[in-house]
Amino acid sequence: MAEDSYDLDKRLVRAAFDHAAPSYDAHAVLQREITDRMLARLDYIKHAPMLLLDAGAGTGYGSTQLRTRYPDAHLLALDLAESMLQIARPKPSLWQRLSRAAPFDAVCADIDRLPLKTSSVDMVWSSLALQWCNDMNVSFGELYRVLAPGGLLMFATFGPDTLKELRQAFACVDGYSHVNRFVDMHDIGDVLVSAGFATPVMDMEYITLTYDDLKPLMQELKAIGAHNVTAGRNQGLMGRTRWQALEAAYEKFRQEGRLPATYEVIYGHAWVNQKTRTADGRHIIQMDIQRHRSEKGLL
Repeated sequence: MAEDSYDLDKRLVRAAFDHAAPSYDAHAVLQREITDRMLARLDYIKHAPMLLLDAGAGTGYGSTQLRTRYPDAHLLALDLAESMLQIARPKPSLWQRLSRAAPFDAVCADIDRLPLKTSSVDMVWSSLALQWCNDMNVSFGELYRVLAPGGLLMFATFGPDTLKELRQAFACVDGYSHVNRFVDMHDIGDVLVSAGFATPVMDMEYITLTYDDLKPLMQELKAIGAHNVTAGRNQGLMGRTRWQALEAAYEKFRQEGRLPATYEVIYGHAWVNQKTRTADGRHIIQMDIQRHRSEKGLL
């Protein structure tokens, strides 16, 4: 299958998450669990951001936890879907409105085109959003651009084995793309270094959810907005014959009476030291003019 068959249509991504916003929290059990595991990792990282970007904030579960952890930080909750942000926006009590709580702003925008100043952010947090970007070189380039020297990037995304059972079952039915393409952990590390990040730390784990049958899995994916919006998708409806073929193909994965759905979860964090690249990717050459002149006998 051609590589561009897996390209995502961002307009359809936005529409899917806008539509799923009301049902998202009731079904996002895995997403909350991964966010909690990311939060636990912050216990081992010393950082006190004043401006914190939640890139791909969704309905705001992570943003709420981050506000508790960093009460003095100005938090920007950014998401592609406005309906998600309507839920994410806090509804403060009268006491909170009268108190001097740190600012919270919701921004509807694309991670690949951040409406933020260069070197303006102290920390970027992104839980399960990067897999909805077509080119991580672009995405990490933008995150590097907006992070200030000394800034921290922390993220989680899905790896290639995610929904491998569903991918293989669909391959038995037709030749269309049905599941997103996910990037390997080692390739993500290479992209981080190429973007300019220092000392990236990466690790991975598998989380497997199980279901009585295929229908609840598909309903859950739809309820959280995880639609098939790849360029190579079949744009027609799935008829009964194809659905039955898909069910039959998925049955071969049944274990102990349950159908598994595997998720490969990749965690990473990296720092921005003294910046070595400009926003457009050109290298910055540091030079001590005073010392250079002294060594040349010009002073």
